[in-house]
Parts: sequence; structure tokens; C-alpha cells
Amino acid sequence: MVENDLFYHSDRDYTNGIALVWGPSPEPTPDWAVTMARLVPWFPKEGEVGHGYTIGQNMYTPRDITVANPPLNDRPYGGWLYGSMGMGTETGRQLDLVTLTLGVVGPASQAEQAQKAVHKIVGSPQPQGWNTQLKNELGILLTYQRSWRALADSTLDGLAIDLTPDAGFALGNVYTYASAGLTLRYGKNLTMDYGPPRIQPSPLGTGYFATKENFTWYLFTGFEMRAVARNIFLDGNTFQSSRSVEKKPFVSDFQWGVVTVWNGVHLTYTHVVRTREFKTQGGSDQFGAFSISTEY
Repeated sequence: MVENDLFYHSDRDYTNGIALVWGPSPEPTPDWAVTMARLVPWFPKEGEVGHGYTIGQNMYTPRDITVANPPLNDRPYGGWLYGSMGMGTETGRQLDLVTLTLGVVGPASQAEQAQKAVHKIVGSPQPQGWNTQLKNELGILLTYQRSWRALADSTLDGLAIDLTPDAGFALGNVYTYASAGLTLRYGKNLTMDYGPPRIQPSPLGTGYFATKENFTWYLFTGFEMRAVARNIFLDGNTFQSSRSVEKKPFVSDFQWGVVTVWNGVHLTYTHVVRTREFKTQGGSDQFGAFSISTEY
């Protein structure tokens, strides 16, 4: 899964995210995963239990990466290298997901090296201000999300259409927020997943899909609203002094795109417009998100 603003000829704010996700088949589910799922009081007691693992890296930069000493009122340079373990219960109409993420913010995230290497390959300007980035800090993040598939559904011109709302929260020194969103989907076989997968703090969707058809598809559009109490990439380091900006307490993502499955290969492209995250930000942010997954 890749999210990058290069799709829209930009190189600022949330400039890149990459994640590799492994979701073992839910059958048979390990006993430890079933036991843990049953211990979560608000998880359904019936349903299929699944689990998965993610490794990823996010990077954030100010508006002008050619300046060695960016303005103090612009977003600080920051990187986030992490690993996640997720567990969920799916009933056919409802998906509950809990994810525990551990990682590191700062030079140890290797975001500087990654961006410079990619820019050298593609011939883009080299970023000059990474020496001002956030300092090293261990990060921990606990997230929960519930999605209700097809809370309202119908048909239009012989194809299915549905509304899938979601709600959740995140707790940790990297992010702390509450979220709620809604996705409208239109196409064939909407029961194969719960919407397009994304990288936190975006709505998680799901990388798991199930379909027996050789080819199926759907279009989608939706939004996600977050009430943000903490964002380390804006607020700065928790235990050390660092660069920071004054964040906005409410942020929204608006997205639209297409999902296709062809011979067991699941492809998703999403266009995302994110409202301003801090008060001195010049305007909204936009980027593309592309994911590919397969059954094995």
C-alpha cells in the first residue's frame, strides 16, 4: 500500500506513506487470537476472528523542502517507522478491529534516507531541512474501529449500492483522536470487503477480501472526521523540546476511487483531500493512495 502526494505534483505535509500488510487466512484462526477477541467486551461473541500484521513508514515535510531552515510556522520534518498487530471479528454485517502499533519517530525512522534515495532516483530536488526534524521518540498507538457494512442498501440499474459507516478512536503519544465516517459504494459484490484499505490516521478499511468471482468492482466515495487531541507530527516531541505548530482540533478526509478484483488480485486507487491540519497551513492537502493485495 502506497500513499503519496506525487500523484498530484506536490511534495509537502503528508508526503509519503508505505505499508506492507500480511493477513493470514481466518481459517483456522489461532486459539490465542480467538481467546483475545472474546476478552474484548464490546466485540461480538459470534463471528469470524481474524488477525494481521503491518510494517510501514510515514514521512512529513514542510511546504518548501529546498530550504535548510524552514519557517517555524510550517510543519516540522518528521518520520514514523512502525509495526502493527491487528485483530478483528467479522459477523457478515459488522467488523470490529483493534490494532496495537509500536514504532519510532525521528531520525531512527530512516525517513530522511528514504526520501533522499527516492528523490535521487526520480530526479526530484533533494530535501535540505531534515536536520530540523523531530527527535527520536518511541511511539505506541492503540486504535479501535467498528464498521457497519450496508447499514442501508439498495440497487440501482441492476448494481448494488450501500452505505457503510464507521467509528473509532486512537490512544497514544503519536496520535490521540476520535473518528467517525461514512462510505458510499456502488458496483458488484459489495460484500467482499468493508471499503478500501488506508494508512493511519485514515480509516483503516480492510486488506482482507473474499470473492469467488473472476472479476468484480465497485466505485466509492466518503468522508472521515477526526477530533484530534494529539498529533506528534504537529505538536512535536512528547518529552523533549522540538519544532511544532498549532494544530486544528478537527480534521476531515474526503475520498473517492475504485476497487477492482481480477483473478484473485485486489486493486484499489483512492484520491484523498485532507482539510488543513494546522492553523498556518497554506491550504488543504491532497494525495493518492494505491494498494494491491492477493489471496494465497
